[in-house]
Amino acid sequence: MGRVSQAQAQENRRRVVETASRLLREQGTQISVADLMKAAGLTHGGFYKQFASKEELVDEATAHAFAELTRHHRDGLDQYAGQRDAAQRAVIDAYLSTEHRDSPADGCPVAGLAADIARAGAGDEARRVYTQGVGDFADWLATEDQDGMTRLCTMLGALVLSRATKGSPLSEEILTTAREALTATD
Repeated sequence: MGRVSQAQAQENRRRVVETASRLLREQGTQISVADLMKAAGLTHGGFYKQFASKEELVDEATAHAFAELTRHHRDGLDQYAGQRDAAQRAVIDAYLSTEHRDSPADGCPVAGLAADIARAGAGDEARRVYTQGVGDFADWLATEDQDGMTRLCTMLGALVLSRATKGSPLSEEILTTAREALTATD
């Protein structure tokens, strides 16, 4: 079997990082390399041609997830013609929705990666990227009247509790209560 071109190798690496970013948010770092590569449509053996270790992939996938989050916020500002309060409201509404609750793979990396970053399952670079991403998200959520970290903690806590109680009326009540608390105007 012939060697893949450099362009194909870069495309394969990109595909693995994107797949890992989704699967790590959904299933955590305990996912096996074999399962990850299968989900990416590649062979297990190809992993070590692309990455020195699983930790290296977790680092890149974490960075990818937070880059997506930053793009999402930037796109929101563009969509709302730079009106930060309207873009923030849209993010809060989407974050505290049943769609987000039910789709962790496509969801916020702050929620999806928190438990694994807190454990020894992630390296120093993933922790650094995560920490920076949390700070950036909190800064983005800040308003004149509300601290961004408080808003983020409320959103994150509500999402995690809602996911844990999914299937019960309490799950949607948690989302609604948090959304109302964060978007109430005086």
